Formats: sequence, C-alpha cells, structure tokens
Amino acid sequence: MTEPQANESRAFKALVELAGRSKHFARGLPAQVAIKPHWSGIGFSLMGRRFVAPMDEVSEMLEVPPYTRLPGVQPWVRGVANVRGRLLPLFDLAAFFGSKISSHRKQRRVLILDRDELYSGLIVDQVFGMQHFPVDTFSDDNSDLPKSLAPFVSGAYRQGENQWNVFSPASLADEPRFTNAAED
Repeated sequence: MTEPQANESRAFKALVELAGRSKHFARGLPAQVAIKPHWSGIGFSLMGRRFVAPMDEVSEMLEVPPYTRLPGVQPWVRGVANVRGRLLPLFDLAAFFGSKISSHRKQRRVLILDRDELYSGLIVDQVFGMQHFPVDTFSDDNSDLPKSLAPFVSGAYRQGENQWNVFSPASLADEPRFTNAAED
C-alpha cells in the first residue's frame, strides 16, 4: 500500500470510529406524544373568582391610569383616562355586577376592550397574563356563578384545583345597561 492510500485508510478508520462513538452517546429521538389542542386567553380575577377572556377580545392590559371622575354617570363608571392621547372610559367591573373590587390598588389592572366604536377599560382585581387550557377540560356548566355574571360566561376550563370561567368582554359590550352608563 502506498503512503497516500495508507493515509486515506487511517482517515477512513478514524471517521468510522468517530461515527461509532457518536451513535453510542447519541440520545434517542423523543417519544411521539399526542398533541392536545389548547385554547388560550387572558386570565384575571374578579369577585374572588378566576376568569379568562378570549385573546381576540382584549386588545391590551395596563395598570390603572390616573383618571378624571365624570358627573352624572353610574357608580361603576370610574372616569376617563388619557391613554396615549386617546380617551379611555374606565369601568369598575365588580361594581357593574353589584360587588366590590377586592384587591389592593397596586394589583388592579385594566383590560382594554377595543371593539367597533367601543373603546373601554375594564378594571379587574388582578391579571394573570396568558393562560392555556387543553380543550378537553372545557365544561359549559355555569351553575355556580352569580346570575348577574351568567350571561357573559360561556363555560369554564378546569386547571388543577382552579376553575377558569370564560368571560366575554364582547358580550358585555352588547349589553344595553353597560353601553348606557348615564345615571338614571
């Protein structure tokens, strides 16, 4: 065997040895797992309960901005705030449903509803951010909710010990009592 052939043979053996070691230490492919479809929404708390709003119904979340009170409006209308040059009416969602906000002021957040001609801020106790639920954990049972909330909740997802009620800000926007906030 000539020297160039011997070098090629040693190089080939080195590559075969390297390939063998790579296979020996390589991890197997991950097991095939059935992927469950998930539903996602924005989680928040209100009146001691957990809710989740569909992603396409909440355009933004923010801390409660400074606002100016308005005369001649329902008690659940907190006022109007200037958010990036746009006037945002703020509504106390718990007060709308006949309850009170239960969290400390620093935990409260605003869910912004920007739908058609309605640009509104819904003040809630706390926001938990995006939540993801396997679709097979959905139930349309609303029997444990107060009657005032039932028309705005389409069901719930169960996640561990928590029940997340699916709240629709869009259906709230269709409620005449909500869109007519003038004092009676």
